[in-house]
Amino acid sequence: MHKKVEVEIGGKSISFETGKIARQASGSVVVRCGETMVLVTAVASKEHKPELGFLPLTIEYQEKMSSVGRIPGNYFRREIGRPSDQEVLTCRIIDRPLRPLFPKGYFSETQVIATVLSADQQNDPDVLALTGASCALSISDIPFGGPVAGARVGHIDGEFVINPTKDELTESRMDIIVACTRKAVVMVEGMADAMSEEEILSGIFYAHEQLQPMLDLQDDLRGECGREKRVVEPIQVDEELMARVVEIAGAGMKEVIATSDKLDRGRCYDALKKTVVAELNTDGERGREIGDCLSSYKKKVMRDQIVVDGTRLDGRTFDQVRPINTEVSYLPRTHGSALFTRGETQALVVATLGSERDQQRIETLAGEDNRRFMLHYNFPPYCVGEARFLRGPSRRDVGHGTLAMRGLSAVLPNQEDFPYTIRLVSEILESNGSSSMASVCGGSMAMMDAGVPIKTPVSGVAMGLIKQDDKVVILTDILGDEDHLGDMDFKIVGTKDGITALQMDIKIDGVDRDIMSQALAQAKDGRLHILGEMSKGITESRDEISDNAPKYFMHNINPDKIRDIIGPGGKIIKELSAEYDAKIEVDDSGLVKMFTHNGEKASALVERIKSITAEAEVGAVYKGIVKTIKDFGAFVEIFPGTDGLVHISELDTKRVEKVTDIVKEGDEIEVKVLEVDGRGRIRLSRKALL
Repeated sequence: MHKKVEVEIGGKSISFETGKIARQASGSVVVRCGETMVLVTAVASKEHKPELGFLPLTIEYQEKMSSVGRIPGNYFRREIGRPSDQEVLTCRIIDRPLRPLFPKGYFSETQVIATVLSADQQNDPDVLALTGASCALSISDIPFGGPVAGARVGHIDGEFVINPTKDELTESRMDIIVACTRKAVVMVEGMADAMSEEEILSGIFYAHEQLQPMLDLQDDLRGECGREKRVVEPIQVDEELMARVVEIAGAGMKEVIATSDKLDRGRCYDALKKTVVAELNTDGERGREIGDCLSSYKKKVMRDQIVVDGTRLDGRTFDQVRPINTEVSYLPRTHGSALFTRGETQALVVATLGSERDQQRIETLAGEDNRRFMLHYNFPPYCVGEARFLRGPSRRDVGHGTLAMRGLSAVLPNQEDFPYTIRLVSEILESNGSSSMASVCGGSMAMMDAGVPIKTPVSGVAMGLIKQDDKVVILTDILGDEDHLGDMDFKIVGTKDGITALQMDIKIDGVDRDIMSQALAQAKDGRLHILGEMSKGITESRDEISDNAPKYFMHNINPDKIRDIIGPGGKIIKELSAEYDAKIEVDDSGLVKMFTHNGEKASALVERIKSITAEAEVGAVYKGIVKTIKDFGAFVEIFPGTDGLVHISELDTKRVEKVTDIVKEGDEIEVKVLEVDGRGRIRLSRKALL
């Protein structure tokens, strides 16, 4: 059944069309805004696999270069290999709000694929893909507790704007993606220009209000052409088995919860599980079921301890940050480094400075983009006491690194003032709660250690939530178990003046304004406390960049002289780069940028550039070398490659019969510039100096 519906959001028309293409998918829609079109399909296997014990859900998002009329720039001229960072990040913003809405007990392999078919390079396809995924699932036979709608919210000239265009975003103080259900907000991701908690909160719930028509539209579309949903048998808990697990594990579980060290707590729990399974799994067939019961019991005991007893796993109060230790210049040969330790989470962040040539070049739908600031996040297995293969960065790694990068981007100096390319690498050495926020803190300190003149230090903190009935507990600086067993992971990055980035995921139906307001206020206190602890290691950026970093020099030349520096086939600039161990870049305006690790060589290089590109000034005196003798005078080189003529009448105050009576080739003489004519010819005089 072909159906097309439209809704207006923020002054823009968004349409959903189904039944025309990709009709063999369980559900498919084409979402359109302007000339941007995204096809989203949802398909689920008919086979039910309860033995997996988890939902095998995969989300894919792919940007086709044909959508903007371009051919991919790689060797194969097709979209191949691993997804780009932008594609990975979009997969994550689709996955995170949808995954909690599948019913418990649903274990069929499910795949959602969003494909950008057309992109007008103004209306972003990512939020269209998010809402399209919800719509495709809603009209399919796949069990799904949606709908969900997503939008980007900006803040321009004091007003909130829903789904601003890319041009409008350049003027916006915030760029935040919000996903919501009818009742509450379920996902937040984005960045801001040090905005206050109240401004951020108002923007999020402005988006929630504006998105309600998109939820209505999905419900209407499902009512008209949706398929009958599959029946999911709820997970049946064996009450008798559960009672036996509680009876056997009761005392041991108290010991597990009372163990503050993460690894010791894990070992204690494993020993308890082994004991319980050995006693109850007499037939050898109920091991998994017993393990699930024990896991549920652990979750209940841990949550009850927090909500009822008011005690966290490590004994902290709800708003207390774990002890923090910091150290800068930990690595002697890097440009800047910081070791940031918060409880059992530790990040070693390294800052490296480079030239414009070191910028990351990325092929996007909008064309090639040059990125001068990068943050790469690595999460090796040893940081959680595991042994496994080292792979490339996972989607989680890309997401965590991007969140930290967004939070720090707001305080970077302008490229005109600080032309270096900046790369941060965060190596997570230990992890028990928000290593991405540790990366933010360590990244801020590493840049200050390297001499990057950031506007102000930045810190980050992860907040948690335990909600039972009408009781709500907000936790500051959550542990890994508090994240795993809790209801929310809310990361907030900012300066003393305001928020620069945030990311929120929840596992319940959503959070209302009051809960989010309390979380933001408590996070501000935590953020300011962490900034205070960071100041014990370093308070501001160093006056000079690291001795190990390349030195940067600039010199303006006449654009007509650019060819003199470049030389035929780049010969001269290559020779200069090799001789002075430098990177030399020349732009069309005549600005020469020189990067070198050796200060003395840098000064010599600047003088060499000046000599190559120098222009004769009328009235100036130069020491030159006689290059050629003619009957009518001598040609004298006053700069490398620049000659002028000393006429025979200008060689001496007396009459000169022969030029060679006064000078010979190779002689060094002082001359004065008398004239530079319109064709660049230089007239010199020796007589004027006698």
